[in-house]
Amino acid sequence: MTSASAKPAVTGDSSAVVLAYHARTKHTLKRYAAGPETLDWDLQPNPFREFSGCPRTPLEPAAEGLATRFGEAIMPGGVSAAPLTLPSVGLLLELSLGLAAWKELGPDRWAVRCNPSSGNLHPTEAYVIARGVAGLDDGVHHYLSRDHVLEHRCLGATPEGATPGLWIGLSSVHWREAWKYGERAFRYCQLDLGHALGALRYAAGAIGWRVRMVEGLDSAALAALMGLDRTEDFAGVEAEEADVLLAVDTGPGRAPPAAPPMPAGPWTGRANRLDAHPMYRWPVIDEVSAATRSLGLPANPPLAEAALAPPPERDARAADILLGRRSAQRFDARYHMPAETFFALAEALLPRASVPWDVWNYRPRLHPVLFVHRVEGLAPGLYALPRHPAALGDLKAALRTDFAWAPVANAPAHLPLHRLVESDARGVMRTVSCHQAIAGDSCFALSLLAEFAPRVSADPWRYRQLHWEAGLIGHVLYLEAERAGLRGTGIGCFFDDALHDLLGVEGDRFQSLYHFTVGRALTDARISTLPAYPGRRPPPGASPSLSEDQTP
Repeated sequence: MTSASAKPAVTGDSSAVVLAYHARTKHTLKRYAAGPETLDWDLQPNPFREFSGCPRTPLEPAAEGLATRFGEAIMPGGVSAAPLTLPSVGLLLELSLGLAAWKELGPDRWAVRCNPSSGNLHPTEAYVIARGVAGLDDGVHHYLSRDHVLEHRCLGATPEGATPGLWIGLSSVHWREAWKYGERAFRYCQLDLGHALGALRYAAGAIGWRVRMVEGLDSAALAALMGLDRTEDFAGVEAEEADVLLAVDTGPGRAPPAAPPMPAGPWTGRANRLDAHPMYRWPVIDEVSAATRSLGLPANPPLAEAALAPPPERDARAADILLGRRSAQRFDARYHMPAETFFALAEALLPRASVPWDVWNYRPRLHPVLFVHRVEGLAPGLYALPRHPAALGDLKAALRTDFAWAPVANAPAHLPLHRLVESDARGVMRTVSCHQAIAGDSCFALSLLAEFAPRVSADPWRYRQLHWEAGLIGHVLYLEAERAGLRGTGIGCFFDDALHDLLGVEGDRFQSLYHFTVGRALTDARISTLPAYPGRRPPPGASPSLSEDQTP
């Protein structure tokens, strides 16, 4: 394990370090990326970080009282802004990073959360920086989702006349993923970060708020703001890596400054140890983490955004969808998805001036290649969805020359969906997704191709950013599938270059970063669903799916 004080030096060019890491952590048909040879599930790391010696502020679960519909939550201005108070902050966290339920199967008990995580390991931690929030002391707070409480890490004081503000910092505990996944774990931590961004943006929309990424803040400054560089508070325990800061706009005229002032202290609390008996070391994770730290560079200007369709007249409550989201582990291989559902899911992936895409300050750099298995009125086969017009030519040049790139006759006119080849791809997709049945038994699966090497070479921090975008896309698919009465599952395990060979991708201008699959989930009635917190009931109609949220 590496302590919080360890900052491994990166030798040579940082972009070379990152590209080498990506290459060495590819799974192949002949071998998997380096990982542990054995796992003791009884000794897995504690999924909850907490700080001993901190004052705690309890938060009251309030999601059941929220009447907002999901369609309203994603419409700009669709919901009146909640007041900037402790209960509103608690509701934001409950709907985004809090527990959704507890699950039980025989002697086993585990929590599922609103923000999905590969393997349900949850490396993402959240810190709330408050200034002038009614009912909440100023300063830096750590959110402990298990108990739905804020741990007050550092005192703060609001200068007279200062605008009230709320910020959320996100960090990653790499060991939580590395314990199970070895060297590839850094990728999964970044995917999880993208899911957390999406979860926070949807939750903010449900209470009339907005979150936006803060630019110009480098990784060292962000670590200092969140207290993650305090070696004495993390002595002998797993490190946290500062990732991103979000500013929360809580209503018209209430947007906080871009970033809060650095806390002056005093700080309280010591971080708990998550794994008392770590068996392996993966120094390459520290190396790529150091190589990809942000220098605070600005974002590229975003592209023009698509118009947003009005929400359905009848739509589920936002809280039911946000709390009811689960990762399916088995699909009904006989079910056919209606074409209008498939097109709606595809359309939701296009950048637009709505939730959650207005959290993303960057041009879209990832493009789905879809393996359609069972969609009514759509031929099985391979399809592509360029997410900005300029990408079409680049994808045509990068993929196989014999692909048709034919328009889809029954697709909406504004949906840039192209059929590449008609084929039964169920077996192929199952194989390249580490032989996982869910990739072929679903209605469709996809691979997210990233505009890769030129971006990473120009700024190695973009390696994190590309994975965040992939996770954000995955979170949209999770919630839109849930909205349609279906389920999705993110797939982080796939044979990278076997998929590239299938598509005709040569070199590293494009790389696949994430797979995802959607269909009708099969359920396992043996699994019991229990309330996440005292006083809260499970979402209406929630159905347990096999090994819920053990995302591959």
